[in-house]
Amino acid sequence: MSAFDFLRLRLRQGVRTALFPPRDGELPDRFRGRPVLDRGKCAGGCADCVGRMPTGALTVGPDGGVLLDVGASQFTPDESAACPTGALTYTRDYRMASATRGGLVSPAGEVDLAGALGRASRRLFGRALRLRSVSAGSCGGCEAELTALGNVVFDMARFGIQFVASPRHADGIVVTGAVSTNMRAALLETLDATPEPRIVIAVGACAIDGGPFRGGSEVAGGVPQDVPVDLWVPGCPPHPLTILDGLLRLLGRIEAGDR
Repeated sequence: MSAFDFLRLRLRQGVRTALFPPRDGELPDRFRGRPVLDRGKCAGGCADCVGRMPTGALTVGPDGGVLLDVGASQFTPDESAACPTGALTYTRDYRMASATRGGLVSPAGEVDLAGALGRASRRLFGRALRLRSVSAGSCGGCEAELTALGNVVFDMARFGIQFVASPRHADGIVVTGAVSTNMRAALLETLDATPEPRIVIAVGACAIDGGPFRGGSEVAGGVPQDVPVDLWVPGCPPHPLTILDGLLRLLGRIEAGDR
């Protein structure tokens, strides 16, 4: 193909980069967004659904009430099937990233969306982020979505966000995977090599809660508790828009109250 043929092809293709935020109807039909729990459809207060749930998406709170843990959800048909009355469904809302682990747990599936980093951190980082990815025992799904963030469709570089090869050049790390026993030391060494102040982002159900490997003898069940996390991004795997939305909220490019 000659250079002129290539230019003609690109002109015919037009602009491939998706708008952000996306317009209505741009998400695929099979997209599963934030799960919600309709207690009005729960027979017996949803307690029966907890026992049938194949993941940690439903839990019993301290007061005995049922809670929906978006961070532990694996967004599978088996989860919704555990509530035969149709109480658990998935919305079209891709906005789910929270600054706290507790912000992903609520009675009906509400999420306390992340706000901006503190003023000092934002002044230091500016409007850009350089991140080092650490795959700490993952199936590869979350890494595929992180890779997609750099393609022409999502193009996170237009927002000043890039992945770098060395933690010494990074503002923080992105952790994926359930943190296997063999990867724990590598994760901590990568974190130590990242200059302070630094941020830590847990991406995917495995990094948040262990995912399908939760309770396994060879995994830590997500990011170790002694590692402070600044952003929790649910999904199995998270859609690139979910990750991008969380990162932009962290940078203060999206107001905390915007949905």
